[in-house]
Amino acid sequence: MASILSRSSSKCLANIKNKSINLVNQKNNVSSYTNANNKRKILLATAGVFGAGTVGLIYSLHQSVKAIDIYCHPPDYPWPHYGIFKSFDHKAIRRGYEVYKQVCAACHSLKFVRYRELIGVSHTEDEARAEAEEIQVQDGPNEHGKMFMRPGKLSDAFPSPYPNEEAARAANNGAYPPDLSYIVLARHGYENYIFSLITGYQEPPAGFIVGEGQYFNPYFPGGAISMAQALYDEAVEYSDGTPPTASQLAKDVTTFLAWCAQPEHDKRKKLLIDSLLVLGVIGAALWYWKRHLGSTIKSRKILFRQPLSSSSKPKN
Repeated sequence: MASILSRSSSKCLANIKNKSINLVNQKNNVSSYTNANNKRKILLATAGVFGAGTVGLIYSLHQSVKAIDIYCHPPDYPWPHYGIFKSFDHKAIRRGYEVYKQVCAACHSLKFVRYRELIGVSHTEDEARAEAEEIQVQDGPNEHGKMFMRPGKLSDAFPSPYPNEEAARAANNGAYPPDLSYIVLARHGYENYIFSLITGYQEPPAGFIVGEGQYFNPYFPGGAISMAQALYDEAVEYSDGTPPTASQLAKDVTTFLAWCAQPEHDKRKKLLIDSLLVLGVIGAALWYWKRHLGSTIKSRKILFRQPLSSSSKPKN
């Protein structure tokens, strides 16, 4: 009887000891998890504060730099190609090319745009080749070692109206007409600024002095610009019969310049849509795998029973 009681008491003591050890282990695990969770929260909070401070500093510096210029901020216009699922108005690109060719090309170049890029965007291949053949390009040397002039090819860039910068300044009272290839992306306000600048010419207010060869435009920094107003009503006759008002001309040439700055615009958005579709299918497959195929693994539990020490083993 005594031996039976001894065995029972030993088993009870061993069970109590094992349970106490398990409770201590669970407490330690919970404590370590809580500490790790707190550290992660502190790290995320620190990163958030640092990121917000960096963004605020950059914004404040940007505003302080802009504060030195006095000019009108252009309004926001509803451009057809704004938006994730919107593309360029290709008819407007073709009309804008006509405006550039007949008006802007007299002073400004497009040295980073080639005639072959018009194919499939605003012109057919034959039309683009015909446009390229209208220009003369210096090439060579030939078999006699001399340079020669030839008709343009699709691989040629849009020609510059001046042979060099000095000639451009001499023809424009010392002002250098900028290249328009990336002018839309190079100006704050993008298309809104270009459109407002083209259509914003007006008489200077009282007390505002405009120098010789300059014109008042409130959207240009400082208000005085060397470029004269170039677009008026019916300044260009559109081939498709669109009414050539000054605002229509400005809108179309701005759209054309926006396309010149990012000719991959439509392809990039199409790639985004395709990527979203593919990622959606992959995401659905991963959700199914996690929710159904991995549910048995996720819900599986592994129990570990600590072996009894030699001192706590029951005696026979």
